[in-house]
Amino acid sequence: MKGTILAGGKATRLRPLTWVTNKHLLPVYNKPMIFYALESMARAGIKEVLITSSVEHLPHFIHLLKSGHDFHLKLNYAIQEDAGGGIAQAVALAEDFAGKEKILVILGDNIFTHDLSKAVVEFEQQGRGAKVFAKKMPTDSKQYGVIELDKNGKVISIEEKPEHPKSDLAQTGIYMYDSQVYEFIREQKPSTRGEMEVTDLNNKYLAQGTVTCEIMDGWWIDAGTSYDELLRANNLVAELIKTGNQ
Repeated sequence: MKGTILAGGKATRLRPLTWVTNKHLLPVYNKPMIFYALESMARAGIKEVLITSSVEHLPHFIHLLKSGHDFHLKLNYAIQEDAGGGIAQAVALAEDFAGKEKILVILGDNIFTHDLSKAVVEFEQQGRGAKVFAKKMPTDSKQYGVIELDKNGKVISIEEKPEHPKSDLAQTGIYMYDSQVYEFIREQKPSTRGEMEVTDLNNKYLAQGTVTCEIMDGWWIDAGTSYDELLRANNLVAELIKTGNQ
């Protein structure tokens, strides 16, 4: 199983910080933001990772991360020519890299304490399908994709930023896909926002009946969404390090 970290996007919500650099290179306490996604990949047992970003910023990642040796990873790089093309479009860039192998996708601004290693082993052993990761967000789940589960934990709906959420489970930026994903993306149409939405992609698997959901332990932050979330990420990581829990 291989991994891909999506580090593109325009990051308009973090300007003026992102006028001069990619948001995934902003500091979160003592490391660039993207380090946390790389460390999560390594902890999960992934050995080869593809990093996608814009033509403008990809050289910055190459200069910083090089071969990936410091993370015990083999890194590859791909250009996402349309920075606003959406998550599914960026996932499609992994097709030649991953081939028929399953893939773990992490958005580069996701910082979390949940260990993915067990899920990676289980997903490698199962047949076709996808896995999404959710975090309970009782007060603001409607800011994200919202996952609805039945009493047995089966996914019954995934809605993007619904006005009236059907649950408190926010879809995080962590996904696992089999090799069907590229065909599903080729069939997909842009949303009204002009993006290839990851929720639409995940609903392809839902229609097939092959998507599962894992609820994450610990804390999770989408650090690239606002100044407040970036600050919260800094504070939580600082606390972990100072208390010796990382």
